[in-house]
Amino acid sequence: MSGTDDIVIADQTDLIRVRQALRAQARSAGLGLVDETKLITAGSELARNILKYATGSRGRLRVEQVAAGGRRGVRATFTDEGPGIEDVDAALTDGFSTSGSLGLGLPGARRLVDRLTLTSAPRSGTTVVIEKWQR
Repeated sequence: MSGTDDIVIADQTDLIRVRQALRAQARSAGLGLVDETKLITAGSELARNILKYATGSRGRLRVEQVAAGGRRGVRATFTDEGPGIEDVDAALTDGFSTSGSLGLGLPGARRLVDRLTLTSAPRSGTTVVIEKWQR
């Protein structure tokens, strides 16, 4: 397995680095093109959320390969020290939005990956972990 990528997310140009890191790790882990694309799409959404909602529009991404049960995959951890999410269950529901958007970002990202966990509390920042595995 390859190493780990750590990326600071601080402006729109970092979205390219996020996509490149996710693509490189997905290919190295042996994900197919469809799964690679789903991982990149979900990760792009989460990175854009950091730019939109986090304090100072700053956060971090850690991308790493994982293995379990004879399969390989990619885990991407997005963290920020923003205002946090008051109601995590609502935030993962289609149509819920605090910004007037369509409210499809987080639930859409969850549908694209094999696993999404979201940890957050008001004034405590947010951590979203996604995983995509070989088929």
